[in-house]
Amino acid sequence: MRISTLAVVTGLILASNAVPSLALRPDAAIDPLSAALVTSATEAQSAGNLDAAMGFLESALAVDPRNRSAFVGLAQIARAQGLPGKAIGFYREALLIEPRDVTALAGQGEAMAEKGALELAKQQLTEARKFCREQCPQIASLEGAIAKGEARRTVSAEAIIPRPEVTIGDDGSSRN
Repeated sequence: MRISTLAVVTGLILASNAVPSLALRPDAAIDPLSAALVTSATEAQSAGNLDAAMGFLESALAVDPRNRSAFVGLAQIARAQGLPGKAIGFYREALLIEPRDVTALAGQGEAMAEKGALELAKQQLTEARKFCREQCPQIASLEGAIAKGEARRTVSAEAIIPRPEVTIGDDGSSRN
């Protein structure tokens, strides 16, 4: 019994000690190699080479999984490939690292608007506005995406439900 009590007490002491957390690392503490890979990815993406950019970003995350810029970059590539659902997931990963990242908030909102989830996109807009009090291009872009989504939503009922064509016969009866 003494050994098990000693083990429990030792476990509690070890568990209560402060342990540095990766979640609290600021952007400046990102591994320099990971940051350099994100820079290479940005250059490849600007040149239109999305596959190479994706490879650089995945490598950046392998070097340092807390590099939210890499998650944002992967999200932007997913959106460029027409995969807004995948982009939402990458933005979510970036927001787990830094919940106040206006670029990730607005980007996720734009991807939600592309998927037709306008209410969720509006929530992201409200959240992004909390952290960007001045004119932010990310917020303007999200507002545009929401407006575009609302315009798609307000299609007339006739475009969705076609009018039946009715013909009147010689005897006055109607036929479809």
